[in-house]
Amino acid sequence: MSVPEIRSYISGAWREGGMSAEDFNPARPTEVVARVQLADAASAAEAVEAARGAFPGWRNLPAPARGEILRKAADLLDQRAETIGREFTREEGKTLAEAIGETRRAVGILRYFAGQTLEPDGETYPSHSATTLLYARRGPVGVVLVITPWNFPMAIPAWKIAPALAYGNTVVWKPAELVPLTSVRLVEALLDAGVPAGVLNLVLGKSATVGDALVANDGVDAITFTGSNAAGRSIQVRGTERGKKVQLELGGKNPAIVLADADLSHAAEQVARGAFLSSGQKCTATSRVIVEAPAFQEFAERLVSIARVWKVGDPLEPDTRVGPVVSEDRLKAVMGFFQGDGDGRGRLLCGGSRAEELGDGYYMRPTVVSEVDPQARLAREEIFGPVAALMPAKTYADAIRLANDTPFGLTASIFTRSLNKALRFASEIEAGVVKVNQETAGLEFQVPFGGMKDSSSGSREQGKAAREFFTQWKTVYLDPSPGQ
Repeated sequence: MSVPEIRSYISGAWREGGMSAEDFNPARPTEVVARVQLADAASAAEAVEAARGAFPGWRNLPAPARGEILRKAADLLDQRAETIGREFTREEGKTLAEAIGETRRAVGILRYFAGQTLEPDGETYPSHSATTLLYARRGPVGVVLVITPWNFPMAIPAWKIAPALAYGNTVVWKPAELVPLTSVRLVEALLDAGVPAGVLNLVLGKSATVGDALVANDGVDAITFTGSNAAGRSIQVRGTERGKKVQLELGGKNPAIVLADADLSHAAEQVARGAFLSSGQKCTATSRVIVEAPAFQEFAERLVSIARVWKVGDPLEPDTRVGPVVSEDRLKAVMGFFQGDGDGRGRLLCGGSRAEELGDGYYMRPTVVSEVDPQARLAREEIFGPVAALMPAKTYADAIRLANDTPFGLTASIFTRSLNKALRFASEIEAGVVKVNQETAGLEFQVPFGGMKDSSSGSREQGKAAREFFTQWKTVYLDPSPGQ
């Protein structure tokens, strides 16, 4: 199998880089998936300049014409989904079904925002003057810097880039270093659909080299970022002090509450999906499971039985449920939660170790830990691995207290047959996304997405809410010329 040679795309051309790097398969770490030519700070600056230069033409293109390009890109991506999905799996480690599914989700996102270009873009208002036409329109912000993580290398870029382009902005995209090949495939679909030179620029490089330079560049008008809290807050400070609009989607420590009246079989299946699929590498993953005392033992047994039978292995095999984590560093970080002294981390029911029988791949067994201290690292910090931490609750009120006892507030779910408690939960939980009898992960693209507290900068992505970040209002007072 030939190894693709990939590079950045800047000002309408694929650019040779200076340094090079290799992109490895986390299931077989000696296997090179792609060779990457890395951009430098000068190339990053050129990408911003190209986006700046292309902005007037793209802004003035009628919105439905921009939408038609997104629609064509969606069709091309759909046609290529299975091929891209296989590369995606080899590069990032998601199972093939998940990778193809995420690629097709990006297809849906592109089509959705293509449709948004036909929606109203302004409002008229009654004026106190009999001769004044008073209206306001939304227009693009300008050059948008898109910084995306490795765990959703198709969906997250799509839900940032698609609205940015639909609303008339130009884009400089800095994807995570671990997923350059998947990033190139998304760009190729957009270019093949007719995105003009300079409108979309892809910068492949190390964050310390190109990321910092892009954030500091005065030609960037807005920054949308998904990733770690530390990196996001640093970007927020540096961006806002330069007058840029900044949007952050950050970490989560998402609770699932299982009440005693719940269907425990269904709850266990959904919690397993939220905790173990994608090897738990989701900001929306189910990380804390708070179970009402009468159901605790039975629920724990059901969840453990799932964890033990779900196949961990080669993500390209159709019966694999849990693939590898993305890198050796990520595996070490997750395993670090289970090394050393107990530190209140509870009783290990299953997992907690590397699946060494699978060779050198970065595989970790699905892990269930019981009776975790609410102040332990397992209960406080984002793990980003296939780990579910179980905590007992005496009552519904106790469960809500435990669920809200976190600096994060991204997603949360409850399992119950009680409509009253489901409605109370929706009102009382401190989270931007609320699920009832569903896993904490899994989002629909036509509704707002974002978190509360330390999980967000406060704005929302996806759906019609996306236009709040990617556009700005312009109010117009129009009077006829005197004497006419």
